[in-house]
Amino acid sequence: MLFSINCFRKIILKHIRTFGASTYRISDLHLLRDSDGDPTIAKLLSGCPVVQVAAGEAVTETKRARLYIVLRGALAVAADTRTGMADGTISKVLPGESVGEQSVLDEETNLSSITALEESELLVIEADVVWQLIDESNALARNLLRLLSFRIRAANAQLRRRQKLGEFYRQLSMIDGLTGLYNRAWLNDLLPTMIATAHGSHAPLSLIMLDLDHFKKFNDTHGHLAGDQALKAAAQVLSGALRPTDFAVRYGGEEMMVLLPDTSDKLAVSVAQRLCERMQQATVFSDMRQPLPHITASLGVASLVAGQDDQALIAAADAALYRAKEAGRNQVALSAAAVPVSAVGPGVAPAL
Repeated sequence: MLFSINCFRKIILKHIRTFGASTYRISDLHLLRDSDGDPTIAKLLSGCPVVQVAAGEAVTETKRARLYIVLRGALAVAADTRTGMADGTISKVLPGESVGEQSVLDEETNLSSITALEESELLVIEADVVWQLIDESNALARNLLRLLSFRIRAANAQLRRRQKLGEFYRQLSMIDGLTGLYNRAWLNDLLPTMIATAHGSHAPLSLIMLDLDHFKKFNDTHGHLAGDQALKAAAQVLSGALRPTDFAVRYGGEEMMVLLPDTSDKLAVSVAQRLCERMQQATVFSDMRQPLPHITASLGVASLVAGQDDQALIAAADAALYRAKEAGRNQVALSAAAVPVSAVGPGVAPAL
């Protein structure tokens, strides 16, 4: 006798006997433990078909909900094949275990992709019979609740792992691979929020734009590997000199940026001067075949003013950086909008 299951292609499973005519016991079925002495349960199961599945054969979605219990062999189950939720995770179903409970409870088509890992025998229980078994057996109802509770906890744990992994990769995508600083994508994502927060709380926010001096010449003279090392050295200067609340960003090429929340223009200038001095002391060539400074940097400082957005703040710092370069490089310049000329201290190119 043959037992037909409809799916994307017709799969014919060999119906070898009924459960009542087999040598399997009710106590072998995890969902029906503690019910093997119940004659009503035995009667309901006795006519359920036992089918044989060859190794590698698929028992995919059916037109109606069914419960499959493994009597011999093993199944591989990949869930939610048509919902877009499948992530490649495969569950192994061993003798006594079942699949399809959710489809029976939901009275929906089974969306699990089921494949026999080896020649297997399955007990197939139609949904209406499952409900009769639940009505007749408190033990089955309890076991089903325990099973579903376990699967919900497992699914929640998997979801938390996915969320953590997703956040890890999201963070990874916002880190510059060479310098370890935040990248332009991070800046585009976070700076508008930081500016909105600063405007809303009337807190100061300053930005330093930094560019390594004569970097193209450095690359041409020493090679691109040395250029990469120079960028790493500059990034280490920034990371080592900033507070935990500050942020260092590789803006592009040899341009870097420092975001200073809750920092006034005067304090930002002081930070920029310190960075300028430490940049001169940064070591690129460990064998010291070239005396310090190996690299220098020009820095432009801008502080947020009323009505300014992220692009305007960056433009102000960039304009200040240009003035620092025009004034001879290896120094700090202040945005014209940041402070009056009289407030500019020694060693800082005045705002024009």
